[in-house]
Amino acid sequence: MSHTDLVSQFKSFYSDLLKAEWAQIDRIYARNVRFRDPIHEISGRDALHRYLDELCKGVSACRFEYLDESLDERCGYIKWNMHFSHPRIEGNRMIEVRGVSQVLFNAEGIYYQEDIYDMGAMLYEHVPLLGSGVRWLKHRMARAS
Repeated sequence: MSHTDLVSQFKSFYSDLLKAEWAQIDRIYARNVRFRDPIHEISGRDALHRYLDELCKGVSACRFEYLDESLDERCGYIKWNMHFSHPRIEGNRMIEVRGVSQVLFNAEGIYYQEDIYDMGAMLYEHVPLLGSGVRWLKHRMARAS
């Protein structure tokens, strides 16, 4: 499969994670894929499957809007907005977080994925008490620069 086809399947899989077909994981990812984000580091396709399955049990919605991408024969960068809601975060209100995924691929599929995003924008700003402190600090730092 070409890297452009692989990235198309990747984007399709994550477009609405709650409707994703889990069997696609085996077509998209290499057996011993490494996955990293700001709070997890996972090795192996089975572990990635378990992580995504658990993630979906907690959220009410999780979809990705793709903004831009840059690809070559071995690597891709995909810029996105994630839209998600969780019943325990701000009354299940839809939250938008901007991020980017770096994916490395070979003949077996994606063997490395790193998702980079702002955990404050995703979670910390939406937790009672902590959220107001994080928002105040970000505002204060923006005024100082």
